Amino acid sequence: MSQSSIGAELRLFPPLPGRTLEWRAINDGVMGGVSRGGAEIAREGWLVFSGEVSLEHGGGFASVRTAPAPLGVTGVQALRLEARGDGKRYKLNLKTDEAFDGVQYQAAFATPAGEWTTLTLPLADFLPKHRGRDVPGAPPLDPARIVTLGFLIADRQAGPFRLEVRAVDLLGEMPR
Repeated sequence: MSQSSIGAELRLFPPLPGRTLEWRAINDGVMGGVSRGGAEIAREGWLVFSGEVSLEHGGGFASVRTAPAPLGVTGVQALRLEARGDGKRYKLNLKTDEAFDGVQYQAAFATPAGEWTTLTLPLADFLPKHRGRDVPGAPPLDPARIVTLGFLIADRQAGPFRLEVRAVDLLGEMPR
């Protein structure tokens, strides 16, 4: 997607004045694993998602996501992410309902180790998943219904991890 096709942006993180996002960890302990992961807001104001992924006891993932809140708007074409990672692969997760379990829309991304990078993830890259598996027949992501934002590390990437997120923006032709 070219930048010229994007007419407006809306910041999701850090939240705009008067809004807050509550981050929750959801790790493989929900299925017997022992991975550790969590989120904190750094002194500089960015999100730090860090911990350690373990493959023991059938585990292998760590994640964080916001408590449900209305985050979406119509007209979104992409999400822009400013992040600094550790060279591992991550997924940006979006949910359109408030259920704890259920369909999540995921887009994978990688960051060079130790460098801030800006990534644009087209809405079409967000694929419906449930517990890491494809969901055939699920509708495409409706950006107006987004209620949670999250990050996931999985795919058998054992060991320590650290992802810092300076900003997440919605991009598109959105109503003003």
